Amino acid sequence: MKNVTDSFVSLGHWPYAGSFGFNTDILATNPINLSVVLGVLIFFGKGVLSDLLDNRKQRILSTIRNSEELRGAAIEQLEKARTRLRKVEIEADEFRVNGYSEIEREKSNLINAASENLERLENYKNETIRFEQQKAINQVRQRVFQQALQGALGTLNSCLNKELHLRAISSNISILGAMKEIMD
Repeated sequence: MKNVTDSFVSLGHWPYAGSFGFNTDILATNPINLSVVLGVLIFFGKGVLSDLLDNRKQRILSTIRNSEELRGAAIEQLEKARTRLRKVEIEADEFRVNGYSEIEREKSNLINAASENLERLENYKNETIRFEQQKAINQVRQRVFQQALQGALGTLNSCLNKELHLRAISSNISILGAMKEIMD
């Protein structure tokens, strides 16, 4: 541990450097070594760098191709969707028109059915009234007939005496006898 702290302490005692400037001593700056290292890096690194750039270029081109394919597919799907939308809009318009015409047709049918029902009810009412009138007329006729018959019987009974009664019976018997002879 003492060595570590000594190294930090010794850093604090370094002498300060001189002023900033260019070193013109070629051997001290080592430009030959630097040029050799740079030449080797360029010679051997050129292939690696060109491979990296080619790979990057291929990835970019494949990404562009994929993007173009996806764009084409998206445009195709968009056109299909637009076509389908137009078709659905046309069908919706047809349904709307057909719906309105269907509603009008149903309305007309209901009005006609109601008119027919009303006419049928009116006819039934008229028939019922006629039937009831005929029934009332028949009842009045029967009552009048019964009263007339009773009046006639009363008149006959009061006017007929025994002799007149026997004469009427004889006359009727002779008429019936004549009818029997005609039939034979």
